[in-house]
Amino acid sequence: MLKDKKIAVVVPAYNEELLIRTVIETMPEFVDAIYIVDDCSTDGTVARVEAHLESPNYSHLVKLIKNKKNQGVGTAITKGYRTAEADKMDVVAVMAGDAQMDPDDLIKIVMPVVEDKADYTKGNRLFTGEAWDLIPRYRYLGNATLSLLTKIASGYWHVADSQTGYTALSLRAIKILPLEKLYARYGYPNHMLVMLNIFNMRVRDVPVKPVYNIGEKSGIKLYSVVPRLSRLLLVTFLWRMREKYIIRDFHPLIFFYMLAFLLLGASLPLGLRIFWIWYQVGGIPAINTLAVMFTIISGLQALFFAMWFDLEYNKSLSGD
Repeated sequence: MLKDKKIAVVVPAYNEELLIRTVIETMPEFVDAIYIVDDCSTDGTVARVEAHLESPNYSHLVKLIKNKKNQGVGTAITKGYRTAEADKMDVVAVMAGDAQMDPDDLIKIVMPVVEDKADYTKGNRLFTGEAWDLIPRYRYLGNATLSLLTKIASGYWHVADSQTGYTALSLRAIKILPLEKLYARYGYPNHMLVMLNIFNMRVRDVPVKPVYNIGEKSGIKLYSVVPRLSRLLLVTFLWRMREKYIIRDFHPLIFFYMLAFLLLGASLPLGLRIFWIWYQVGGIPAINTLAVMFTIISGLQALFFAMWFDLEYNKSLSGD
């Protein structure tokens, strides 16, 4: 416990026989429960966890939840959250089953929630200069790209590392959020942030140490993940606009976003028309050029105004 708050850790696991034992055995002493959610692993993950269930040192601490079929990491975490809610845990953290999250950072992750300074905390591996040297380059750049898109989609402009799963969530938030709607697979951290923003939850970024090259194996392929998550972010962005700025509390930034999309959308066919005319006659009409310049400049201005309004509106949710 920490300050009379019960702390639980959800560990989603799929084929993590190599490092799941390390995750359990290095868990800090203040943790009151560890929920291992096995997502239908095909290796020895379950056997490794069951060995700890038979140990007097861990039998009271570890609870194994087994999915009958693979449902995705988002669904596994939701099951862990709901189990922690039933057990009346006050703060529920999430740590991966591949030991890529430093257990020494756990106290920093959970403390803002324990002290009611945030409803959700999220590890930030990009905070220090170490990240560029420790994280594989392609993953760093992919992470940075998705983090930028997630800022726009979620409204949490202060959250710099959207893809990390090292988080902590309050019991209050677990009870309020429609977690069963959480994106089932990789992309759930982005969807979670959008969902939290719609319900006006306070989110805090917490610097953590990136851990790599300890034997973990990543199944993430950025060339397929980035396009899929970009689509998810667009859909969830539109969902947030409708829920937060139209249905729940109307805000004029909606008009700026609509104007930006209209003008920037119009600039594409106008730009293509310029190239077509140039190809056909070897010259570009001045009026067409002015039209493209107007739509692009005005569209970008409207877009930046909308983003600025969104940033100002959500400043109070930074957890600071």
